[in-house]
Amino acid sequence: METFRIDRIGGQGDGIAETPNGPVFASLTLPGETVRGRVSDGRLETAEIVAPSADRIAPVSPQYGDCGGCALQHWAAEPYLDWKREQVRLALARERVETEIEPTVAVPSGTRRRVALHARRGEDGRAILGFKARRSWRLVEVVACPVADPRIVQAIPALRRLADAFLEHPKSAPTLHVTWTLTGLDVDVTGVERRSGGGPSGDARSRAVAAAQAADLARLSLAGETLVMARQPKIAFGPATVALPAGGFLQAVPQAEDAMVSRAVAAVKGARKVADLFCGAGTFTFPLATVAPVIAADASKAGIDALKAGINTAKGMKAIAAEARDLFRRPLTPFDLKGCEAIVFDPPRAGAVEQTAQIAAAKAGVVVGVSCNPQTFARDARVLIDAGFRLERVTPVDQFLWSAHVELVGVFRR
Repeated sequence: METFRIDRIGGQGDGIAETPNGPVFASLTLPGETVRGRVSDGRLETAEIVAPSADRIAPVSPQYGDCGGCALQHWAAEPYLDWKREQVRLALARERVETEIEPTVAVPSGTRRRVALHARRGEDGRAILGFKARRSWRLVEVVACPVADPRIVQAIPALRRLADAFLEHPKSAPTLHVTWTLTGLDVDVTGVERRSGGGPSGDARSRAVAAAQAADLARLSLAGETLVMARQPKIAFGPATVALPAGGFLQAVPQAEDAMVSRAVAAVKGARKVADLFCGAGTFTFPLATVAPVIAADASKAGIDALKAGINTAKGMKAIAAEARDLFRRPLTPFDLKGCEAIVFDPPRAGAVEQTAQIAAAKAGVVVGVSCNPQTFARDARVLIDAGFRLERVTPVDQFLWSAHVELVGVFRR
């Protein structure tokens, strides 16, 4: 047994003790704590807390310590949010970017409207639903989840019965992507074995449909293919109501979405035309259209189709022109962006280096970058700054509560 003092929290949420032999990583620890345990491959897997930090608080999840989803639930709110802000600062510093970093926007517990529940067959033969254990493929069965919308948690017994229908093939490892919408639960199932027999049997599909109806799901789909729909799942984006495509992307927490959207809208006010790139089904598009005409683009044809249909649900908006286009292979050029005085872009985790280069060459005076990855945001920010933009400010957003994940909104002005 060895004893260590935790110096800091690393980017993945583990405590780090700096030693003469290199860093030692310890899950579920905090800066300043004295911990004890056996080290294997640089990790202290089961750290005994000898002297706890004054910032340690009691966790609220019954799966805490086993579930891999809430690595920082034991940390008091203020230092936890400050740490997320510091992760953004460090990412920007690696690209030599300095700017004002606002305090991290917090979100309440019990607000996540989108979760991914993994399904497996337990040793007793019953279907279990849960999240992956820390650093493992093993499932931790969910009995309660303090971050998820309570309406999703209440549906877990019914979702477990639904999952059972998709476990007929031994190679199937279903994941239920569960979203709470204005019309009820929307569930898209992925990970079902398709190589033998083309997917679930007719009996399995019938059982899944029956379970979905018994659970009063708005819709059940299999990898985007609708199996049964009682009601069209709908989401409000600004003044519009949009029919969510099966398996479509949606921000996980409404309060986090509101924080990002409100900052983007405030930044582009006064622009006579706005571009919304990687627009999905219109998360930013419709709020932006209350300010100015918008051109919107995204690779998802289903998302663009939903956006176009949503245009007719709202009044008082400026014109919206939407296009399905792969912005990695065919980024919008300065010619395409002609007349756009402001540009909003919200790319996937990989960032958007090709599209950013085109934005830098365009004439827009304001650019708003929304990101779920501070590292790729910083890389893209460097491109804009080198082209003459100034990163005015960045706002971290704690969309995924108690995780190491941090999102952000950055405002650039030429």
